[in-house]
Amino acid sequence: MTYSETINYLFNSLPMFHRIGAAAYKASLDTTLELDEIFNHPHKKFKSIHVAGTNGKGSVSHIISSVLQSAGYKTGLYTSPHLTDFRERIKINGKEIPENEVVNFVEKYKSLFDKLHPSFFEMTVALAFDYFARQEIDVAVVEVGLGGRLDSTNIISPLLSVITNIGFDHTEFLGNTICAIANEKAGIIKNKTPVVIGEWNDESATVFSQKAMRENAKIIFASQCAKVNKIKQYETYQEFEISVSNCDFTAFDNKKIQLDLLGNYQQKNIITALVAIATLQKKLLKIIDNAISDGFANAAKKTGLRGRWQIISKNPLTICDTGHNAHGLNLSMAQLKSVERNKLFFVFGVVGDKDLDSVLSFLPQDAFYIFTNADIPRAMPAADLAKRCIAANLHGEIISNVKDALSYARKLAQKDDLIFIGGSTYVVAEIIDVSM
Repeated sequence: MTYSETINYLFNSLPMFHRIGAAAYKASLDTTLELDEIFNHPHKKFKSIHVAGTNGKGSVSHIISSVLQSAGYKTGLYTSPHLTDFRERIKINGKEIPENEVVNFVEKYKSLFDKLHPSFFEMTVALAFDYFARQEIDVAVVEVGLGGRLDSTNIISPLLSVITNIGFDHTEFLGNTICAIANEKAGIIKNKTPVVIGEWNDESATVFSQKAMRENAKIIFASQCAKVNKIKQYETYQEFEISVSNCDFTAFDNKKIQLDLLGNYQQKNIITALVAIATLQKKLLKIIDNAISDGFANAAKKTGLRGRWQIISKNPLTICDTGHNAHGLNLSMAQLKSVERNKLFFVFGVVGDKDLDSVLSFLPQDAFYIFTNADIPRAMPAADLAKRCIAANLHGEIISNVKDALSYARKLAQKDDLIFIGGSTYVVAEIIDVSM
């Protein structure tokens, strides 16, 4: 099999949630555990950090991974979804898994997959853990795919669990209340394993505290330990000052830190990542201050993270962001308002199973929208999206193909205008490599 043939097999033969949605979801770890047994429990051969949350888990995972790399650890990173290449999901020290590793794995175990019928995600987790074990990594940062309790990654016994925050997303699987969603994500809290919770929420805090107590796990709420104040925004990085209170992480107090991720929402992720790293230091991982500074300053560079408030062109200014649920989009829209510009052109697409009504109220009404849809079955057709948006007093035109939609925006926009691309990770994925 060629690499292209292998990827087509994975996408078309195995149920893939990010493409088809609910039909790929399994409310059980049975197949994951069976695969883990077959591969001789590869996750037991390296240390790990487990990261869950509604928003920010990708950024936090990449920041922690970057710091661990700077500290000299051979670091695996497992994340999802990918933007342009499947191999983005599985990296060691920022380098994607080689094509031949993917091909050889699928060829070797294809008959097994045809028999067990794992989901795309179950197979991908098996591949990642097997690859990390064979490459003899020191530690892996493992991002939860969906929820936590029943996620395929939830077979690891990590050094640390991290839950960034709780918001409304995937409610058809995780529940439609904060407590219900928190209960699913609390499933990654393990016996006698410390857990860092990024953001305090009165409803979810009780759920997490009770689970931590049952598991005899130390719980730390990062937002109650430290504050981060933005000092300045530069062209390629942000600078922040940290203040510490109500905890023993005083080594960070009054320190300045740079981050090469430009979203204002990264302030929340910085706190979560810093407290997670400080907790890892107490788990006997040697991480010196210089490694922390270097890891933050070069997080995107070291790990290859893309699509988080990423500037892809300067004339006109063109920004994309993968924020896709109410919580994430609200933060992106707040930052969008602060950007100096004349006209705003918004290339906008969403998936069909998202709660669109929850985001319509804070989308900018002065924007000219180009309604589009990613080339995946889950995407809401651009015409349907336009009808919903027009009813909410948001106006524009329909261009279903994402790249054509961006080309049209570029034709309309003048030098002092702004083009923003967002609403769905998959819309961003289709333009992230477009030459500007």
